[in-house]
Amino acid sequence: MRYPPRFSSRLPFFPATVLVAVPILAGLAPDLALSQELPRAAPAETGFVPGRLERIGALLDDYVADNRLPGAVMAVLRDGAVVYEHAAGYSDLEARRPMTRDAIFRIASQTKPVVSVAVMMLHEEGALLLSDPIGKYLPAFARTTVAELLPGGFEVVPAERAITVRDLLTHTSGIAYGSGPAGERWSEAGVTGWYFAHRGEPIRATVDRMGSLPFAAQPGTQFIHGYSTDILGALVEELSGETLDGFLRSRIFEPLDMRDTHFFLPLEKRGRLTTVYNEEIPGRLIRAADGGGMTEQGQYVDGPRASFSGGAGLLSTARDYARFLQMMLNGGSLGDARILSPSSVALMTANHIGDMFPEPGMGFGFGFRIRLDLGEAGQPGSIGDYGWSGAYHTDFWVDPTERLVVVYLTQVIPASGLDEHQKLRAIVYGAMGGD
Repeated sequence: MRYPPRFSSRLPFFPATVLVAVPILAGLAPDLALSQELPRAAPAETGFVPGRLERIGALLDDYVADNRLPGAVMAVLRDGAVVYEHAAGYSDLEARRPMTRDAIFRIASQTKPVVSVAVMMLHEEGALLLSDPIGKYLPAFARTTVAELLPGGFEVVPAERAITVRDLLTHTSGIAYGSGPAGERWSEAGVTGWYFAHRGEPIRATVDRMGSLPFAAQPGTQFIHGYSTDILGALVEELSGETLDGFLRSRIFEPLDMRDTHFFLPLEKRGRLTTVYNEEIPGRLIRAADGGGMTEQGQYVDGPRASFSGGAGLLSTARDYARFLQMMLNGGSLGDARILSPSSVALMTANHIGDMFPEPGMGFGFGFRIRLDLGEAGQPGSIGDYGWSGAYHTDFWVDPTERLVVVYLTQVIPASGLDEHQKLRAIVYGAMGGD
């Protein structure tokens, strides 16, 4: 049942206003120069030691030269201003097409924070409660089951309680990516893996099929990265009466001027989509096949364009995603666009799962990994910094204490031998010299 018309998801569009117009960046199309962008500042003006952020470019260029990365784009923002950007290597190695700052990347699980924001927008409007059973809105989940291991097999038992919206936001729903004791049943139902771009059916049809399958754990008992946010995407569609694509575009992308963020790429932007590479052996990059699988190029341009995966479907740029994260850092607004309230942002970026998260010193909020203990985590950062990553080896984090946003995009899957994420974090914090 959709929520009443007074909660209409259609709000007037007020474009985000930014303070300063900036020069055209290398590689940007001329029409992009006509709009205003986030302000820019020299690193030293925001507390960085002069020259130290240049170590980012040197590191990425070395990884490209050593054939460990095909190419990458990284952006660092502090105090709401872009203080460093670098495009390294190539967006297509074989064509020797240089990487540009406006290159478009598959961001996979970095879609999850965006859809989590969409759910919180509906929560703010009174369309749902976080404690609501998901079956209240998606009947396929009214009665769910769990596959419990037994010696030599498993048995399917009723779920001990209903899965709630909050369970889905925190990945404690017990729903995996088609794995678990009953993985064979998920495979037989055609629901495995996080990749949806090849599907010719709407996301709701796939999600409804999930509801009849045995889940991997009882609700609320484990952190399991899986289809939870895809189910939330179907929830957004049910409550708004729009496709997930339409809701995100009108309520988030347009207000934040995220002009290159899409589920499926407009044909005129085909030349800006970055090529995917496989690195199964460290230092050996192989161009991914042109098929529609998880480790292939995928059907983001040519394909059914039917399934809007809330868990892993989006394409974006460093510029666009930085604008989304700056909105979060600002407490839910960017320029004149108010997406969320500060209280909703605070709730999303608090730890909701106790000690369930598998990484030491880390917790999880709504769509974001949260740093809880510096010593246990063992990496530079601040208590309360939050981020996430994507299957194509993309990464980001936001540090409210340091007023910092970092976006890193590349396209390598699998990326078994790569270690630059940790090095880039160390360089960023090592470049800080005080306010």
